[in-house]
Amino acid sequence: MVTVNLKWLLILSAFLRVFLIIYGEWQDTHMEVRYTDVDYLVFSDAAALVAAGKSPYQRSTYRYSPLIAFLLVPNSFIHPSWGKFIFSSSDLLVGFLINAILKLRGVPEKLCTYSVMVWLLNPFTFTIGTRGNCEPIICAIILWIILCLMKGRLVQAAFWYGLVVHIRIYPIIYALPIILVLDPLFFQYGTKPALVNWSSRKSKSQQTSSCKKLIDPCCICNFLTSLFTWRRIMFGLISGALFFLLTGLFFFLYGWDFLHEALLYHLTRADPRHNFSIYFYHIYLHYEHELSNLEKLVSFLPQIKVQLVLVFRFAQDFPFCFFVQTVAFVAFNKVMTAQYFVWFFCLLPLILPWTNMKLGGKGLVCILVWMAAQGHWLLWGYLLEFKGKNVFLQLWVAGLLFLAANTFVLINIIQQHTYSPIFQVHQSSRATSKKHVKQR
Repeated sequence: MVTVNLKWLLILSAFLRVFLIIYGEWQDTHMEVRYTDVDYLVFSDAAALVAAGKSPYQRSTYRYSPLIAFLLVPNSFIHPSWGKFIFSSSDLLVGFLINAILKLRGVPEKLCTYSVMVWLLNPFTFTIGTRGNCEPIICAIILWIILCLMKGRLVQAAFWYGLVVHIRIYPIIYALPIILVLDPLFFQYGTKPALVNWSSRKSKSQQTSSCKKLIDPCCICNFLTSLFTWRRIMFGLISGALFFLLTGLFFFLYGWDFLHEALLYHLTRADPRHNFSIYFYHIYLHYEHELSNLEKLVSFLPQIKVQLVLVFRFAQDFPFCFFVQTVAFVAFNKVMTAQYFVWFFCLLPLILPWTNMKLGGKGLVCILVWMAAQGHWLLWGYLLEFKGKNVFLQLWVAGLLFLAANTFVLINIIQQHTYSPIFQVHQSSRATSKKHVKQR
């Protein structure tokens, strides 16, 4: 059997991405349907404005951090595809970081490589960067934060967390599990946190008992009394300071245009254009009447409820927690486009070594259900967008079915996952805990 190591996998993936970028240039020139993502054109126009000393927000629909426009300034004087190479390089970096995280957790090399292949050779993910979407940069930063937390580099993790929330607001959902995992039981002064090895992953019965401990009233009480530790405070101060520093700087440079387009818009966004979200039809029907900010914010309530349940259930296994949080966040979001799927695709390889789901069984069923529901939605989307058919109601029903498919897949993934906390309880903390139990 042919074995592929990480080095050759990365080289093959790099050649594939370079080919797709070159091919994309040809398709954009010779075919009616462009290969390049429309967002990349927005990025490029905003970068050209920055290069000319103007505000990137003079480009309509640019609703991102100015840092993205700054990064693509060389598009104007090196090559228009500069940004695609940056995004695709970040795509490759994601693969490298997936391997680093899994090896740190003691996953066998062969299984690490197969997990990395799920990202690098996934047609959806390798077209994202080559079409000019910036999401691989966000994915790479999130994986780097996970790696920093695992190595006990909390200052670095806090710095990058503040940066990534500034660039893309959605990683704010990871704040609570990060705070929960910065527990004195795992982090002791002068020592690195000890990791739980993959070979010692827990059985189903142990998983259930561990999950129950997370929601045990005594544990919740202990958490509340020990919430304000110096590590948690430091992480919050550093990440918060960087976020507000960047926000203040760009507000000074670009004023309310920046604040509205890059931040506030995403909190109250109401997009009448068709997308996978179950909310789109309601927004479409009431768009001319202008939904109130309260109505726009109410849609966050299902997300918040699901997020809290998942966080308090799986926080100590935080790569898995991040994954299920992201799937749920995207599924219940007011706006859902295909590019959002990459947010959880980058986390999927991190949980595969702990799943009991077989590709030929439930795994295949989940893949087929998810793809069939998406394909069904795309069929109605095609009839609406390209054939001009009035199929808004059918498209909304297809969105409901896609939500059901996402829920079905998420439940199966949770049921088949072997719960495995990242960190071992420190020996001194274990002794202290036993002492408190005896005193009771």
